[in-house]
Amino acid sequence: MTIKLQACDGTSKHALDSEAIVAVVGSGTMGVGIAQLAAVAGHRVVLYDIRPEALTKAVSNLKMGIQRLVDKAHISATEGDRVVDRITTTQSLSDLNGAGIVIEAVAEDLQVKGVLFVDLEAVVAKDCILASNTSSLSITAIASHVKAPERVVGMHFFNPVQAMQLVEVVRGLATSDICAQTTYATAVRWGKAPVYTKSTPGFIVNRVARPYYAEGLRLLNERAGRPAIIDTVMRDAGGFRMGPFELMDLIGHDVNLAVTKSMFHAYFCDPRFTPSVIQQELVDAHYLGRKSGRGFYQYGADILPPETILEPVTSFPEQVSFRGEDPFVSAVRQRFQKSFITAQSFEGEDAVVKIGTAILALTDGRTASQRAVDTGLANTVVVDLALDFSTTKTVAVARAAACSDESFLGAVGLLQAAGYAVIHLRDLPGLAVMRTVAMLVNEAADVVNQGVCSVADLDAAMEKGVNFPRGPLAWADIIGIKRIQLILRNISNFYDEDRYRISPLLNEMALCGRRFF
Repeated sequence: MTIKLQACDGTSKHALDSEAIVAVVGSGTMGVGIAQLAAVAGHRVVLYDIRPEALTKAVSNLKMGIQRLVDKAHISATEGDRVVDRITTTQSLSDLNGAGIVIEAVAEDLQVKGVLFVDLEAVVAKDCILASNTSSLSITAIASHVKAPERVVGMHFFNPVQAMQLVEVVRGLATSDICAQTTYATAVRWGKAPVYTKSTPGFIVNRVARPYYAEGLRLLNERAGRPAIIDTVMRDAGGFRMGPFELMDLIGHDVNLAVTKSMFHAYFCDPRFTPSVIQQELVDAHYLGRKSGRGFYQYGADILPPETILEPVTSFPEQVSFRGEDPFVSAVRQRFQKSFITAQSFEGEDAVVKIGTAILALTDGRTASQRAVDTGLANTVVVDLALDFSTTKTVAVARAAACSDESFLGAVGLLQAAGYAVIHLRDLPGLAVMRTVAMLVNEAADVVNQGVCSVADLDAAMEKGVNFPRGPLAWADIIGIKRIQLILRNISNFYDEDRYRISPLLNEMALCGRRFF
């Protein structure tokens, strides 16, 4: 058949029209979701699987999914019936011969996908697009199996397909412009928010998200706090929908570890992607997370969630002094303007809050102990990053080894007087949120620097694909590129590891005073 192309939007040139048949190979969760999406968009859909029992289950799941759309008034009951009628199933690959696009959603195995694409090429038309829903395998490698690699493209949907907006449109070395543009525009027509990415390990989302898990696991390994404490900090202060440990429990440790190992080997053992011994232990014990009833947490009807330990409420300080401005100092100053506590200002370069002999400051990547040594101020307490210090209800702190109990309690009391619940972390460089965000920014900058995607597509992918509260590059602009550079340098100095090397793009932007947006 000849694919009918027509204008879509200003971003892309072409989209499959509604008359084009969409074939989906694989009737698991992702395959069913993609089939439903295409059918709702008006296409006739052919769902293929070699297992008859899998197709029977898929049809049942499709009908339930479409009924949910009817129940929520997204479509009428009549249209729901039409959507169901537009979907047929088959166990014969030859029945896909009329498709304008084939989207495979089979096992994440390069050899399996390669053989499948060879078989597909033998039955579909020469202008049929061959798309893979792979989350991390090389599109270039998949395309190398076929005679016409220019028509192979990645179309990576996120689970659940119906709810998640993002689609990564992945271009292999041979993928043609028309193939990529048609896939992109088709995703737009289906109501999705696609982004372009080159075929590199992990694409955008799986690569840039690695530090979220990796830094959480390292913080746990170095006893910064229990999983529930770190999760609370990342969620309540950082604004992330889930903390790293509850998210890994949800994904499944076998799955998460496998992706990390794949990335580690794909990048020739780059230390940034080093797998965690802690997670390997969980997998070895079959503590896979929610699906096994136990991971970092235990799950069950009678099991209560673990409590987060907050610092006990202590007395309010009688006087507070401020120096300089940054998001933390400015927010605390504003909160005190609404209270009875006396607030004064004093001169100096750093943005800090002073309570008696204690100094309270936003982390710059040094430990509180290192900062105390560098400044000669023993009673130093550092504060972790928050998404918005003016609205957050929770902050995390660490104290220098030489900080007195009296000074630490004064700092805690000040934060509590400003309306924050306080969590005490072990004194590690960058604490939890700041360290994780800095590493997310660093990886994101490398992705852009290497031409994998654009700045706008990267932030859109992280917000829409993994529900980050803010795109990492927009976050870098808010924190300040030079401050991110300083934080990473201080963390790197502490560990003396290549894992924390700074992206060349960040160094260049800091030098030139540029922003991402």
